[in-house]
Amino acid sequence: MLQQIAPPSYENVADAARRLAGHAVRTPLLRNDLLDDLTGARIFVKAECLQRTGSFKFRGAFNRISRLSDAEKARGVIAYSSGNHAQGVAAAARLNGTSAKILMPTDAPRSKVDGVTFWGGEVISFDRATQSREEMGRAIAEAEGRILVPPYEDPFIIAGQGTAGLEAAEQLAEYGAGADMVICGAGGGGLIAGVGLAMLHHHPATQIFVAEPEGFDDHGRSLASGRRETNDRLTGSICDAIITPTPGELTWSLNAQQLAGSAAVSDEDALDAMAFAWRHLKIVTEPGGIVALAAVLSGKLDVAGRTVCVFATGGNVDRAMFTRALERA
Repeated sequence: MLQQIAPPSYENVADAARRLAGHAVRTPLLRNDLLDDLTGARIFVKAECLQRTGSFKFRGAFNRISRLSDAEKARGVIAYSSGNHAQGVAAAARLNGTSAKILMPTDAPRSKVDGVTFWGGEVISFDRATQSREEMGRAIAEAEGRILVPPYEDPFIIAGQGTAGLEAAEQLAEYGAGADMVICGAGGGGLIAGVGLAMLHHHPATQIFVAEPEGFDDHGRSLASGRRETNDRLTGSICDAIITPTPGELTWSLNAQQLAGSAAVSDEDALDAMAFAWRHLKIVTEPGGIVALAAVLSGKLDVAGRTVCVFATGGNVDRAMFTRALERA
């Protein structure tokens, strides 16, 4: 049962960092004077959009799949994802000598589907509004003996994602700084849970804030109610990368304790943040990957006078969507 699985600790994040050394990119921590002037804060942007496969998801996937036995690798893996976890799993599977089947929604961006096939993953489409990816994944795992690699409900996945936070803490120290605030987007909550473990280990006074799309702010509502809340819809935002039904049970066991607050941003906020990131930070991002910066630029979170670490979590965006953002620049 899921409730019997212990959440990872900071030591697990440090162990994942050692395993990922030489495989994951140590992504840059970006600074921009205009961003500081606009916000009245000292902003650092962790550019995970420059990670292998274009998002932080490679970290957790590699940490999990690299621990499979030879017998498990011979059976292959199965995963479900709107795209970024899919690409991370496909790449990690190939690098570790195993095969991957990936369940992806029919509305997944073409760039993400292409990324999976580039790494040799087999894509199986499903309708996110009418079909359960979890049930389909379990059925394939049982029928074919494949190992299920979930997007967030796994201690090794969470610990692997947390290495982005460990890197950020180390890079902040190189600037002689510590973060007053950390802002990170969340779908199931694996990244922000791992980042929280790492950041709070190094700077216990840091406040961790979650950014989500409007109408899909299940973490924010869960913080307010004290229990895991569910979104009314599974579609309806351009932030496809972070649309999930509810916070993960395992991830929420950490996030309920680690999160200090939340912000919900509109699709327009996300597009504006994409345009800003391209023009001033010189990075390409996707809507769901830039919600943390959108929360800052839109004023949904008050950052004035503080040192803030913002996570830009993914850059796998279709040409049409990116053009839509640039037209707002």
